[in-house]
Amino acid sequence: MRAVRLTRFGGPEVLVPGEAPDPVPGEGQALVQVEFVNITFVETQMRSGDGPAPVRLEPPVIPGNGVGGVVTEVGAGVGDDLVGRRVVSSTGGTGAYAEKAVVDAAGLFRVPDGLALDDAVALLADGRTAAMMLSAADPRPGERVLVEAAAGGVGTLLVQLAKARDATVVAAVGGARKAEIPLRLGADEAVDYREPGWAGKAGSVDVVFDGVGGDVAREAFTLLRGGGRMVSFGLASGEWASIPDDEAAARGVTLVRPAATPEQLRAFTESALREAAEGRLRPVIGQRFPLEGAADAHRAIESRSTVGKTLLEV
Repeated sequence: MRAVRLTRFGGPEVLVPGEAPDPVPGEGQALVQVEFVNITFVETQMRSGDGPAPVRLEPPVIPGNGVGGVVTEVGAGVGDDLVGRRVVSSTGGTGAYAEKAVVDAAGLFRVPDGLALDDAVALLADGRTAAMMLSAADPRPGERVLVEAAAGGVGTLLVQLAKARDATVVAAVGGARKAEIPLRLGADEAVDYREPGWAGKAGSVDVVFDGVGGDVAREAFTLLRGGGRMVSFGLASGEWASIPDDEAAARGVTLVRPAATPEQLRAFTESALREAAEGRLRPVIGQRFPLEGAADAHRAIESRSTVGKTLLEV
């Protein structure tokens, strides 16, 4: 099969396309003929050797953690009714950048009727994250909500989910050209967090969804009113916000740290897929690359030029 290997830690050029042996499903596993691969920002960090603990790769290895396709074979202990089904699934951290991938049959998700497979893959990680962040921060009708990285994969979903709660959404984006995306999805206002004084334009808020971290997150924190909540879902800046708990307590602000059981995480994923199938949630797929273009996909993500979700088309 065709696959892309991480040959060593380094820049995007260490992702090298080639041939690899076909994987064989073992007990409790399913073999997926991959059509789309989900790429996340964290994977670019893992490729460089700076991925967050406890996730570590050991080159040479086929990287990637999210796939969508059709089940073609199952291992012992798995019902044959899965064969021929459209599914999305995590691979457990490796093996996704390939034509075929073996996954835990108990952990895959059947794609609902009416939902395109590429949209389902775009929602696999980001939909779960957005649903969990929304549940944790619990924005209420009429509250002002700031969504950082609002043109990104998770951010575009949070804009839609917060608007569905009748919140006023302020979209913070990295570059003026990206503002049209969250505005098109229902955001009430948009600010460019790369511009000096952006926080003053955003104004006071009740909830911050922090997808950037670093200085942007720390500035967003100052916008929170008493009783406000801040929850972090990403670190596009390369670092977390690192706001002391006592500083938040002194301002009457809660730093929400979501925690979920495996069952709850599955429910969040299923909720996102269901909402999309019923037309109430729309993932934004901003970039598509062929499987052999995995290195180009990583370059695009690291350049901060991407919007929405980035997929590999197999």
